[in-house]
Amino acid sequence: MAGTQAVRAGRRSLDIHRPDKVLFPADGNAKEYTKGDLVAYYRAVAPSMLPHLRGRPLMLERHPDGIDGPRFMQKNVPEHYPDWIKRVEVAKEGGTVTHLVCDDTATLVYLADQACLTPHRWLSRADRPHRPDRLVFDLDPSTGDDFAAVRQAALLLRELLDELRLPSAPMTTGSRGLHLVVPLDGQQDFDAVRAFAKDVADHLAEAHPDRLTTAARKKDRGERLYLDVQRNGYAQTAVAPYAVRALPGAPVAVPVSWDQLDDPDLDARRWTMADAVDQAGTNPWAGLASRGRSLTPAGRRLDALRG
Repeated sequence: MAGTQAVRAGRRSLDIHRPDKVLFPADGNAKEYTKGDLVAYYRAVAPSMLPHLRGRPLMLERHPDGIDGPRFMQKNVPEHYPDWIKRVEVAKEGGTVTHLVCDDTATLVYLADQACLTPHRWLSRADRPHRPDRLVFDLDPSTGDDFAAVRQAALLLRELLDELRLPSAPMTTGSRGLHLVVPLDGQQDFDAVRAFAKDVADHLAEAHPDRLTTAARKKDRGERLYLDVQRNGYAQTAVAPYAVRALPGAPVAVPVSWDQLDDPDLDARRWTMADAVDQAGTNPWAGLASRGRSLTPAGRRLDALRG
């Protein structure tokens, strides 16, 4: 297995190395996908995916030998990456990290050639790293693949967020559950955003103690669904919309509409590389990016609800 394939990505032409290399082996009913398939997918989905990546530091989940081989979680940009790829240096405890920023199709295709299956994005932008413009609630089933419980929790959370006058949008994670994303105006720091998210989760869990919990330890949760807000922290990441997951069949994290969430056949791995581009074309989050809200009035409304 050798050779290269020239691929046009925007204004650049890139050489894809070993495009026939299998990254996702066939497994039962799961289809086989090669590196060439991964490149073609990210090239096709780029117009829908890039608005969710631009300007954000990324952590890269790489699987050079496919999903059955070692996994590398890459933060620092290697020196051999092309100089046209954008970088940003951000503070970390005891120093700095130089993250990659994906602003164009060529960068996305280059990452696919590096066997980056899954880009994970920051919830803040490189120019304001301490001020998130996204809040994420992470909803996974307590046991197995009970997606009905995830759907129910998402609807309860949406109802509460509507009361707080905060827009929200669901996304299948391509793994087991959903992310519920709230666009913010970027005026508050991570500590304030996470504290607000924790207050929302606590209020909802108190209202539905048999279904939901905010208990951090698994042994304290029982069969209740955990309302996880821990991604809302500095340098924490969340899987990017339209990112491929390192699982058999190449499932994809896909934004969905609230109407689609009502579909009883929906689950976290509903879309794969084979059909996620079609879903992206429906633009299920239309208008969400322009609706970032302040948490200050929402916090006052939550205080009033909690009495």
